[in-house]
Amino acid sequence: MTSNPDAPIGVFDSGLGGLSVLRHARAALPAEDFLYVADSGFAPYGERSTEWIRARSAVLGEFLLDHGAKALLIACNTATAAAAQALRERWPALPIIGMEPAVKPAVAATKTGTVGVLATTGTLASSRFAALLDTFGRDIHVVTRPGRGLVEAVERGDFDTPATRALVASHVEPLIAEGADVIVLGCTHYPFLRPLIEQAAGPSVRVIDTGDAVARQLARALGRAGLLRSGHHGGERFWSSAPPTQRSAALQRLWRQDATVEPLTG
Repeated sequence: MTSNPDAPIGVFDSGLGGLSVLRHARAALPAEDFLYVADSGFAPYGERSTEWIRARSAVLGEFLLDHGAKALLIACNTATAAAAQALRERWPALPIIGMEPAVKPAVAATKTGTVGVLATTGTLASSRFAALLDTFGRDIHVVTRPGRGLVEAVERGDFDTPATRALVASHVEPLIAEGADVIVLGCTHYPFLRPLIEQAAGPSVRVIDTGDAVARQLARALGRAGLLRSGHHGGERFWSSAPPTQRSAALQRLWRQDATVEPLTG
């Protein structure tokens, strides 16, 4: 564990979806260095067991700490639901920020009293999500939908193909049919499909994700710990467990053309 403000922030996700969160974190914290692990070789996490995700998250956390991370950002709703508490118990002095579906702001925004939540099976089945509904969703109707196939589409880079459009519509239309006027994106991969989701939902439906709020929460946690970095323009370093042929092309589509990625083994 380091108390050096110049140390980097470690970020991990089941794949490339967490880049949607990293985008917000980079904007909120321009001076920071980020280490990003995309566990694309094992994506999606949504259908895996809680025990497997917890063990895998510990492996990725150890990797990032071995590379000097001063904090961890779990840029994955499924991994947060399965493993955040265990990681905080393992490293109690380490700032660890996770994700959760934006049920609270969705409840505030709905006019019909019906909110749709699009997330992975693992997130929707978690006790963390159940607690969110119990706290914020008692007085509204919450319709959930496991977005099967959406993570894989993003990992492949299929952002605007006829097949992806049809897949997105198959998930969004049942939520609209139930009367939802707000849709929560409960997986960090889904913001990359936001244009298709908004098209399928129509102009009267608001789409919400939590990337910006999580970035602000990360900044607050670093500030409380005295770990904010200043006076430097930060950079990023990337690793991926994806097969070699998939690594760079996918990252460059979603981040920058000059981005490079290192192999994550183990």
